[in-house]
Amino acid sequence: METLHISILASVGPQLLVQDANTNWLMFLRWVHLVAGVLWVGLLYFFSLVNVPLMRELDPVTRGKVIPRLMPRVLWWFRWGAVATVLAGITYWMHIGAADAHNGNASAGMVFGSFFLIWGLAWFFSYLLIKTELVRGWLLAVAIALIVVAASWVFLYLNSHGWESNRLLAIGVGGGMGLFMMLNVWGVIWRAQKRLILWTQENAEKGTPLPVEAAALARLALRASRTNFWLSFPMLFFMAAASHYPLFAV
Repeated sequence: METLHISILASVGPQLLVQDANTNWLMFLRWVHLVAGVLWVGLLYFFSLVNVPLMRELDPVTRGKVIPRLMPRVLWWFRWGAVATVLAGITYWMHIGAADAHNGNASAGMVFGSFFLIWGLAWFFSYLLIKTELVRGWLLAVAIALIVVAASWVFLYLNSHGWESNRLLAIGVGGGMGLFMMLNVWGVIWRAQKRLILWTQENAEKGTPLPVEAAALARLALRASRTNFWLSFPMLFFMAAASHYPLFAV
């Protein structure tokens, strides 16, 4: 029986080992993307569903003790998880785009260039809305949703020539939302939170009053975080649809 077991492993084992370096590299990128994505989105859900409601229930003295110890650690994993997720995902996606373009005797330059331009502009216009105090609540949510839908439509319109695969287009939409969310993390949430953490710590340790702009900065970070929370759901749908739900092409 033992001899039979060894012979089976010997015959099947080499077939399970991948010898192609490029295949190993792509699998590594996917693994990093998934692990970092679980970390990033998991912490996003922690902030939105657990941390924000909890902090509202704590008295100022307790918040002054908790925030300076909790938030720097959590935000470190949060923001670098976002970077690792996006960089690994985009690198993998570019391999898909290059393969599609090669098979279609085309160039992937338009896909890559339009991706960064469209989603960069989408984030910028959304940032202007998030930053202003004039647009709030459901009006802000609808406005950002329209921007994201428009960005998705423009990307698909510019990159539907017949050679683009469903994976390329679906990730171009879902990954664009991920890039949008990462820009929110670094461009809004982290910039606001690091100042709020410092002010909260100084208030707890030295009795220094919070600056008058602290409340507005906290609302800014909250709006960006809520935007990322709701945007994560369509983002994850399109990322899953890339290989399992043909929406745009075969």
